[in-house]
Amino acid sequence: MTELLSTHGLVARYGDFQALYDVDVAIDEGEIIALIGANGAGKSTFLRAVMGLLPVKPDMVSLDGRPIGGTPTDQMVQKGVAIVPEGRRLFTGMSVNDNLRVAIDQVGSRGRKGGWTLERVQQLFPILVEKGRVPVQNLSGGQQQMVSIGRALLCQPRLLLCDEISLGLAPKVIREIYAVLPEIRAQGTSIVLVEQDVGLAKSASDRLYCMLEGRVTLSGRSNDVTREQISEAYFGGGHAVV
Repeated sequence: MTELLSTHGLVARYGDFQALYDVDVAIDEGEIIALIGANGAGKSTFLRAVMGLLPVKPDMVSLDGRPIGGTPTDQMVQKGVAIVPEGRRLFTGMSVNDNLRVAIDQVGSRGRKGGWTLERVQQLFPILVEKGRVPVQNLSGGQQQMVSIGRALLCQPRLLLCDEISLGLAPKVIREIYAVLPEIRAQGTSIVLVEQDVGLAKSASDRLYCMLEGRVTLSGRSNDVTREQISEAYFGGGHAVV
């Protein structure tokens, strides 16, 4: 496989507080990786650092082998990296279709092209056809998450960063959302999943990285990593992962 994005000794801070310590992560084209770890482990901070939402040195993040660390977020989108943020962050007061068209208009105005269209997103999540004119604040949490994922896909990403897309959702809805990930990958989009549910992360990914207190404590093929290894890496030992 060809490496798409990687980080090299990635360090990130919130003011004087250091949140990431020398994080090395790589994702290949067509791959799904999962970042697991407890709250505060640094998973979301990692996505923010990659996405240009936190200041990092240029050589700490590479895309296609070229340093891009610290690139502004809008330029990251143009380079083919999109994020589904925790909490969804949709435009309230606007309909489902209008939220999706924001991405279409933004990408189209800058000349970026790709295979994701409004119709293609609606095929992925058929409920969005029925709810197209409904204000997003009137949707269920799962439906809002589908809008957020669809909006990100309409940015035509080569790499999709998903931050806790299962958080607060019913198990049935989680299964529906995770069921589309292979189809997204089949369209040529690599995926980074930030996920606290270890079983879900293992089943959905090719490889996983476990984080603890801003550091990577374990990495490997998802099918090969044992529960005992994850337990020690997740908590630092002495606890069990269920």
